[in-house]
Amino acid sequence: MLSGFGTVFTFDDARGARDFGDWVDAHLRQIRAAAESTSRVAKLSHIEQYAVGPMRYLRFNYTTGDAAGQNMVGRATFAACEWIKREYPGGARYMLSGGIDTDKKHSQLNTLHTRGRRVIAEATIPRKIIGEMMGVDTRTMFRGRQASNAGALLAGSVNNGAHAANGITALFVATGQDVANVAESHAAIVYTQLEENGDYYWSITLPSLICATYGGGTGLGTQREMLEMLDCYGLGKANKLAEIIAATVLAGETSLSGAVLAGDWVSSHDRLGRNRP
Repeated sequence: MLSGFGTVFTFDDARGARDFGDWVDAHLRQIRAAAESTSRVAKLSHIEQYAVGPMRYLRFNYTTGDAAGQNMVGRATFAACEWIKREYPGGARYMLSGGIDTDKKHSQLNTLHTRGRRVIAEATIPRKIIGEMMGVDTRTMFRGRQASNAGALLAGSVNNGAHAANGITALFVATGQDVANVAESHAAIVYTQLEENGDYYWSITLPSLICATYGGGTGLGTQREMLEMLDCYGLGKANKLAEIIAATVLAGETSLSGAVLAGDWVSSHDRLGRNRP
C-alpha cells in the first residue's frame, strides 16, 4: 500500500522556502528515522516537494503493507514535522495538513503517482461471446467506446469508463473498507482495442485504489468473514483483494456498456423495479 500525507511549511519569502527544501533533501535520513519511530509498519520512501511563493509543500510518501494506513501516516508525518521544527536553523512554521495528500478526494496527483494501489484488470473477449451475451457486435462496442471517451473528455471526468464506483462501493462495504475512499478509488482509465479478428480487448486501470486486508473495519465480524471467504484476510493478501475489486469493476463495465448499446439499460431498471413510483 502506498499512502501519502501532505504538509506545508511557511517562510518569510520564496528564498527561505527554497533553502528549506534543500535542507530537507540533505536531512532525509534523519527525517525518515523520526517518522518511522512511530510505527512498525509505515516506511517513508520519499518526500515530494512543491514550491508556491513563500511556502514549501511536502508530500510524505509511505508504504504501509496490507493496511490502508491513513491514521498511521498522519502520526508518522506529525513526528517528522516536529523533528524538522526543532532541528531546522531558526525554526520552521508548518500546518500538518496542507491539502496536497488529497485524502478522500480525487486528484490528478494521485492518478499519476498513486495513493493506495495501482491495479489493472484486462480481458480479451471473443467476438462471438460479446454478440451472444451482450446483444451487440464488437464494432458497435468499439464505436460506443470512442464516443464515451470523447464525452468523458468534454465533461472533465476522472473516469472515462461506465461506473467503477458501484462495484468498488459494494466490495468496500462488504469487506470493511473506509467507504469514503471511494472518492479517490473510483478514478479509472479504460482502454480498449478492436482486434483484427473482431475480438475485443478491454482493460481498466485503477490508479489509486485504497484497500486493506487488516486493520480498521476489516476486523469486524461480518466483514472479516467476507474477506476470509475471498481468502483475503490478513497479511500478504491486499494485492489479491485489489485484483478482485478491479476484476469486479471490469465485469461491471462490460455489463453496463453492453446494456446501453443493446437498449436494455432503461428496460432492465423498469423490469427489476427501480423505476417504479
